[in-house]
Parts: sequence; structure tokens; C-alpha cells
Amino acid sequence: MAAYFSIILVIVTLVSGLIWAIDAFMFAPKRKQALAKAEQEQSLTDEAKEKILQEPAVVETAHSIFPVIAFVLILRSFLYEPFQIPSGSMMPTLLVGDFILVEKYSYGLKDPVWRHKLVETGEPKRGDVAVFKYPENPKVDYIKRVIGLPGDRIVYRNKQLYIQPACKKDEKSCPGLEIVDRNEVNRGEFSQDGFPMLRYTEHLGKVDHDILINPARGEMLQAYFRQPNTQPYEFIVPKGEYFMMGDNRDNSLDSRFWGFVPEANLVGKAVAIWISFEFDRTDADFLPKWVPTGVRFNRVGGIK
Repeated sequence: MAAYFSIILVIVTLVSGLIWAIDAFMFAPKRKQALAKAEQEQSLTDEAKEKILQEPAVVETAHSIFPVIAFVLILRSFLYEPFQIPSGSMMPTLLVGDFILVEKYSYGLKDPVWRHKLVETGEPKRGDVAVFKYPENPKVDYIKRVIGLPGDRIVYRNKQLYIQPACKKDEKSCPGLEIVDRNEVNRGEFSQDGFPMLRYTEHLGKVDHDILINPARGEMLQAYFRQPNTQPYEFIVPKGEYFMMGDNRDNSLDSRFWGFVPEANLVGKAVAIWISFEFDRTDADFLPKWVPTGVRFNRVGGIK
């Protein structure tokens, strides 16, 4: 849906800009010449002058909307784009009803239609919350946390995360597989299928963030994405790709199940929650399934 909107925005911007430019360089000068000629022949009232110089309706409309549409296109394509959180896969970091801002220039400036990278501006860092095009259906936007960088070895076993960072060329000895430390915060604040969940603060490199674990749900190793010559719980991140996971570890369809995210699929880095709504379910025929019932102002702010 977002891709179609981008295409429509580009088309409207180009068409309105083209109409405005053609009129400015071709027809506006002719209207001014017609006014000068009419003034030589007779004295004109202000109303008559305005009528001669008046732009056609289509030009007037293009003149009015082009600056606004062009500003929105630049803002949305290269700076910031709003997104809504549709599921609980990133709880407790992001909740259903959160509206976030995604920094589009974090991972390179891309054209809004074909999404070819125009300018290199940066790469994902471990711990970033990133929006990307779902590899199995690029029309759908996903949001997860960057866990594995190109060349990393990721192990997720017994609901514990391990990372072996990629070996750099100038390193004399490569790093080994290390457990990602975490500390329990509480249990029972959130529940899933009636079972209380465990909330931990996970120390992912320089980023500390909270995750949820459901101790009542087993690991679905049989559904995990498999690479040749690896264990079912092991993932080797290819060059130019990234391994993503949701913070709600037992309720997230992520790289464990469908593989890696190519660099070309990256949309941007989620940086802030600009508004957050509470939703309640309703069975009324004349209302949507979920309706907003309040605003969570305490959630507005940066994302970590």
C-alpha cells in the first residue's frame, strides 16, 4: 500500500509541476502580452486586467498543490515516514496502536519508486529497530530489531540468544560465540494465551532493550529457516543481508522462520513514537473491529 502511495505521490508531483512549468514559460508570457496590447488600445479596469491574466482552473490547481505535494514527497521519501504498528511482535518496545517515525536516510537515500540507492548514508547497526520490505512479499512492511550483521553467526537455543560477530580482515583472532546477557525485569506484566510472560532487559552490544519470553510455549525448531550444513537453531548471515528478530520472542514471525533481509529491502530506522492509541474490541456492526479509546501520552518519545 505504501509503495502505491509513493508512486501516486510521484505522479501527482510530476504532473502538477509540469503543468505549472509549461504555463509559466509558455502561456503566462502570452497573457502578459495580451494585457499590454489591450492596455494600449483602451483603459482597463482592475477587474478586466485580472480576467486577462487569470490562470486556467487546471493551472491554478497545479500552482496551488505543487509546492505542498513536492514538500510531502521529499519529506516522506528521503527524511521521515510515519508507520503504524499493526501487531504485538515488538512488545514491549512497541505496542499495537503506536504510530512511529522512520528515519528514511539512515540506511541510504533511495528513489521513491524503484528504490535504487542514490546516496550512501549509513548501514544498520546491531540493536537498531528497522522497517523493511518483507522478503517473501515486498508489498508488506515489517518492523523488527537488527540482531545479526553480515558475516555473523547467530544461535537461538532454549530461548537464549548467542552471537559470534563476523571476523574482520585486520583481526588476528576471530571472536567466539558469546551469550547475549539479559536480566529479568518482571513476570506477569504481559500475558499470552493466559500464561504470564517473562520480561527481560537484553544487553545487545551497546543497546539495552526489553524483550518478552513465554515460558509456556516451546521452540518451533521444525519451522525454522534452514541453511545447509548448520544446526536447526543456527544461522550464518550472508554478505549484504541482515538477521532480524522481534522483541516478543515467542510471538514474532522473523528471520528464524523465513531467513534474511537483503540490504535492498531496508526502508529505514524507527526513531520515535509520535502518538500512541489504546484500542478496544467492539462487536458493533457500524464500527470497526477495534476502536481507539484513549491516547497513551507516556509512550511518546524516542525508541531504544
